[in-house]
Amino acid sequence: MSGTSLPIGILGAGLSGLTVAWSLQKSGTAYQLLEGNAEPGGYIRSVREGEYLRELGPNSLLIDQEVRAFLHELDLSSQLLPANPVGDDRYVFRNGAYRQLPSGPLSLLFGGFFGWKTKLAVLRESRVASRSPEGETLAAFFARRFSPELVDYALNPFVAGIYAGDPQQLLVAQTFPALVAYEREHGSVLKGLMKNRTGERRQSVSFRDGLQTLPRVMASKLDGIRFGIDVQSIHKNPDSGWRVVTSAGELEFDKLIVTAPAFVCAGWFRESLPAFSQVLEAIRYPPMTVVHTAFRRADVRHPLQGFGGLNPKIEGLFAAGHLWSSSVFAARCPPDEVLLTSFVGGSQSANRAHLPDEALLRQLNAELQRVFGVTGEPTFQRIFRWERAIPQYDAHALPAQQQAAALEKEGLFFCTNWLNGVSLTDAIKKGRTLAEKLQSLR
Repeated sequence: MSGTSLPIGILGAGLSGLTVAWSLQKSGTAYQLLEGNAEPGGYIRSVREGEYLRELGPNSLLIDQEVRAFLHELDLSSQLLPANPVGDDRYVFRNGAYRQLPSGPLSLLFGGFFGWKTKLAVLRESRVASRSPEGETLAAFFARRFSPELVDYALNPFVAGIYAGDPQQLLVAQTFPALVAYEREHGSVLKGLMKNRTGERRQSVSFRDGLQTLPRVMASKLDGIRFGIDVQSIHKNPDSGWRVVTSAGELEFDKLIVTAPAFVCAGWFRESLPAFSQVLEAIRYPPMTVVHTAFRRADVRHPLQGFGGLNPKIEGLFAAGHLWSSSVFAARCPPDEVLLTSFVGGSQSANRAHLPDEALLRQLNAELQRVFGVTGEPTFQRIFRWERAIPQYDAHALPAQQQAAALEKEGLFFCTNWLNGVSLTDAIKKGRTLAEKLQSLR
């Protein structure tokens, strides 16, 4: 590598970095994408062992027309694996069993999952006159507009299972900004949801060989990608542009896009932007341990007809939830078995994620036997640990998010999971939007 300046540098071949690179390449814009690992994908990791397919990170991709068109650009439409119809049904553990969560207003109001106080609160939500104060948490927002029961049995398990988070800590304006906008513009979350309905139904999909098919295919189509290049530090040039020190030498870029997790970025900026490095370090990524367990179908009494079951903290279960993987997607295990993906840890029970294998499996397997009526031993079981899983959009993240926005004036851009959404769909849309922005600045 030389010190020759290149137009655009991209650090990290996760889904957002790959999307930016692909979008720039399609427009004829020069770039170079650097990845320290030997494979693309970041948190997206699919592992096949014989007939068992494990997703170590995200388990599905929720697509709308925009994302579907993006996959078509990549010639991936024919490889899509739609979720089975039962994947639309979500369950929450309550009073000793998994009970189906209401899927809409009618099932919420006329079903038996929530009590009459919550149903009345939903009907009265449009008359709640208060507005979200600065720094309001998700739990405070939903309790104020709805009810504590909805916080305990809908919000809490959802946030813990999907975001590894705690609704008492996550900020509503950062985690779900649309809800605050609905309250401000329409005086009601429910009115805002109704007025902004597009009628488009999003679909949960994967690929036969797992979600990592997507980043692998994307990387194979990129001309400017380089693997095995470790970034060591990033420095602002005196005049303009950025200098990146790597394991293979130095590179200079007119504009630089960083897509790495906050705890990785912090090290890169420790010398050049120490204050920014400190606020990046403050962003919390709780640990999460993922356990894949297979049983003979005949040994499991529970029908497993759904996407999975989430566990509210108030119910005192060991895991944050269990995805019913073989019910959602085909070819995840032998046909006479079922595969469950369990999540242990997160912000609300970080210590459990660090338990030794034997202790963790002992408590987890006891829970699986109890809640799913399992009578036999596992036919397959694997543990994978994320020491730092999903970034938390709480008060600790705000300073870094604010400083990142200001750095764009210096030609430094961030397209990452600690800013503007953590989902795979967010990553794709953020990547496309940033690529369009960079093209307009040429």
